[in-house]
Amino acid sequence: MKHAELIATWTGAVCTLAILSVLYRENRFYRFFEHVFIGLAAGYGLFVAWRDMLWGEWWKPLAHEGKWYLIIPALVALLYYTVYSKKHAWMSRVLIVTLFGLGAGMAFQGFAAQAGPQISSSFKPLWGNGLTPMQILNNLVFMITLVCVLTYFFFAFKQDRALVRQPAKVGRWLLMIAFGATFGSTVMARFSLFIDRMQFLLGEWLHLLK
Repeated sequence: MKHAELIATWTGAVCTLAILSVLYRENRFYRFFEHVFIGLAAGYGLFVAWRDMLWGEWWKPLAHEGKWYLIIPALVALLYYTVYSKKHAWMSRVLIVTLFGLGAGMAFQGFAAQAGPQISSSFKPLWGNGLTPMQILNNLVFMITLVCVLTYFFFAFKQDRALVRQPAKVGRWLLMIAFGATFGSTVMARFSLFIDRMQFLLGEWLHLLK
């Protein structure tokens, strides 16, 4: 094994053990590597922002291609730093409010683009159109689930009548099943990461696995 690979393997092993040490309890060893990881992530994020955005999309066209008008967004962005001045802090608030408005509009647009197709696709046919019995059963189960879950979240009136209480109860159980499946999927993903780290420690580091 080359020296570079050996250093990389030992560094990965020490970092992995440091992060896993939190399973025992909170300790300084874990906190030190947690801070190192956050610092490296912040530094890498700054480098990526400069390489992919500031250099390619702003500085290079401004300094090497003569697009002088790109200095305007930079001057506007500098208004953020007026927050440190009591006299000129209002400039930063104007910029922040403007960006919040643009962000809210984009978020609403994204929500509409995502929720619209979901709502339209929830109207499933229960007969005709050449549907097979299995497709009809699947669509029927889907519609029952949809109605029961919506009934559970319908708070316009009290759910004291059996016609409303029973579907709401079924909807709650269906939600529990869905949340359980989602949680199980999350746990499986975490175990996959844990198994990968164990394979690294036992295989590449300690060479106990062939």
